[in-house]
Amino acid sequence: MSRTIYGVLLGARVTKRIALTLALALVVVACGSDDAGEETTTAPPTTTAPSEPSTTDSAEGEVSSDEPIRVGTSLTLTGIFAEFGSANQDGYQLCADEVNARGGLLDRPLELVIEDNRSDTEIAVSQYERFINVDRVDLLFGPFSSLLYFPTSSVAEQAGMVFPAPAGGALDIWERGYENIFYFQQNAGEFVGEAPLNALKHYRDIGVISPEDYPTTAAIVAVDDFFVNALVRGLVGDADIGPGAVADAEIEIVLNETFPIGFSEWLSLANQIAASGADVLLGGLTTGDEGIELMRALATVGYSPKAIYLSEAAALEFADNLGELANGVIAHTSWHPDVAFEGILGGEAFTNQDFFQRFQETFDREPGENEAQAFAVCQGIEQAVRGAGTVDNSAIRDWLRARTANDPVRTVMGDFYWDERGLPVDRDFLVGQWQDGRLNFVFPAEEFENVVDLMYPIATDE
Repeated sequence: MSRTIYGVLLGARVTKRIALTLALALVVVACGSDDAGEETTTAPPTTTAPSEPSTTDSAEGEVSSDEPIRVGTSLTLTGIFAEFGSANQDGYQLCADEVNARGGLLDRPLELVIEDNRSDTEIAVSQYERFINVDRVDLLFGPFSSLLYFPTSSVAEQAGMVFPAPAGGALDIWERGYENIFYFQQNAGEFVGEAPLNALKHYRDIGVISPEDYPTTAAIVAVDDFFVNALVRGLVGDADIGPGAVADAEIEIVLNETFPIGFSEWLSLANQIAASGADVLLGGLTTGDEGIELMRALATVGYSPKAIYLSEAAALEFADNLGELANGVIAHTSWHPDVAFEGILGGEAFTNQDFFQRFQETFDREPGENEAQAFAVCQGIEQAVRGAGTVDNSAIRDWLRARTANDPVRTVMGDFYWDERGLPVDRDFLVGQWQDGRLNFVFPAEEFENVVDLMYPIATDE
């Protein structure tokens, strides 16, 4: 999901590309460490790890205390998902620095071993194979995107290693019976679209949106992508999940258009949307750049809906590039700086506001959603290692699975405990809206402070 804040039916059918990706993951898992050691297309680690695997104490089964706790993660530092991977890297690094500033973890320093998967599933799979079988890292952090998390999670599961996900919400990932995967966002991708539509219903019910002005028609446009397909499935519904969020919101779908990754015919798409006459536009995207191009095209053809939701519209760059054109655009998110989440790090309080301040001080810019997701993954695993008292992954898994509503993992993205699939329990996505250059927090309205009323309707041709 997006750098600051984040459709076609997937159903039981997996696209040919994803089927090939899964086949690749299974081949690599079957091949073991030899294939990982021979893989030559992988970029070198951005954080250099010791040349020798960690020494193991045969009596205790633990790495000796003078060695760092090493965490392997494959990130999209180049390629289509580069903006997200770079954000994840900063979030992971800040967390590791904060852990080490507090004396480390289990009295050992925390060391990140980061490699660039170039947004390529084959490379990512090989890198995690190498982390496990050659580098023999102690822990793993997951990559960005469902496309990459789907096959790499098979590698981790085969090895019995805990594999926390900062992103990777397609429901197919979480219904394979895996025991070692944990999602550090609110819910699976199929349920993402409920949040902006629930926001519209809420503001209708309290009178901000008059009954006669409430949208009755919707246009859905979406990239043909693993996660976005899941998002759209949730919007339009099917036999397995029900009528879908759009129908639940009493809105009729008048356009449902899919376009490929790398799409460039934005004016043609904008004309299709305008011709539909839809009251609300629901866009499932993979990058913020797609949202920028779409919004510019909509302005060119003069399409002015009552509301626009884009799944990748929360990055600061979105508003910086669009200026007034961003005004009124809605995005869902797992994190917002105005929400007073209370986390723990090193056994002490480390709140969302602490995270925001420390990130600004360290990187001289504001953090976004993807930075916070990565920090929360690291923060949660730090608590798990500390709670289990070991880096043994089976003990860490059991500790995480024992969390409850009364005894959760506490992070800068809120409290987490998980169901048997590894999906968070009782979490709702947040909703933000660009208003006069700032992404304001607009929903849910009753649970938190600092909520601003939804701006409705909007105009995008000014």
